[in-house]
Amino acid sequence: MGGVRRLIVIMLFDGVDLLDVTGPPEVFALLRRETDGASGYEVALAAETLEPVTTAAGVRMLPDLTFAELSGRAIDTLLVPGSVEVDEERRVHALADPGVVARVRTLAARSRRVASVCVGAHLLAAAGLLDGRRATTHWSTAGQLAAEHPSVEVDADPIFIRDGGVWTGAGITACLDLSLALVAEDFGEAVALRIARQLVMYLKRPGGQSQFSVPVEPVSTTRRMADLRHFVAEHLTGPLTLADLARHAHVSERQLARVFKAELGMTPAAYLEAARVEAARNRLETTDDTLDRIASACGFGTTDTLIRAFRRKLDTTPTEYRTRFRHSG
Repeated sequence: MGGVRRLIVIMLFDGVDLLDVTGPPEVFALLRRETDGASGYEVALAAETLEPVTTAAGVRMLPDLTFAELSGRAIDTLLVPGSVEVDEERRVHALADPGVVARVRTLAARSRRVASVCVGAHLLAAAGLLDGRRATTHWSTAGQLAAEHPSVEVDADPIFIRDGGVWTGAGITACLDLSLALVAEDFGEAVALRIARQLVMYLKRPGGQSQFSVPVEPVSTTRRMADLRHFVAEHLTGPLTLADLARHAHVSERQLARVFKAELGMTPAAYLEAARVEAARNRLETTDDTLDRIASACGFGTTDTLIRAFRRKLDTTPTEYRTRFRHSG
């Protein structure tokens, strides 16, 4: 690893998301432990002044240095966290303070690489660093990013994306995956995997991996839909045709399709596949069941059907998923 210490600067500003700031240093700090004390990174929290910065969680943080004090220093990696506001209807909006954007633009020009954490991608975009690039962010603000910055190719699915010297990460704990990817680039996959184990993560996820927010999560707004979702969860092994679901809900098949579209934004068939993939994921993570047994227990019928569903939904295979996400003993 040598004696080189790479300077990683994490930006601080009022209202910043706490985990965006604290997550990456945990990864970088473990590098020293996993390499027998060899030097790797120097992590510095930088802000406009040395006064405490109040995060969105209400926790105050002390900067290590000011942006002005970074003048003349070579920055290896600039990490840009984000901040949001939530309106009266609980809609999340990413913020991009002009002063912070200006600092991002200036510091990025002196950095070997730049990485945003979660909604920090909005700051990179406002600074012009994502123009013509592919980028990701937290799924809740991906639409906002695409609407406000049409020159950015927004992909809300991956947990992180690298496009040249610019990295963007999804939220929220994906900041750990992004940080591990940076370590892997600098010091190799083996070191990054050892750090992942120390963090009790499901091993390091590849950047193309989906955020795994399989659409069985949204809260149902009607009792009928809540009941249907429970019914699906309890009958995954069976064929569960559209007619079965419609009969259980006491509606026509056409009406059922309209309800699913309005409530969850998908067809009944797409929801059923998502629910089965979710169930298979849980078994892959927590059991030693064979793929044949998992396919049968989750209603896929055959292993080939299971594999095809995983490729469609998660852009990976069940075997690859288990290798990376299996809970260690």
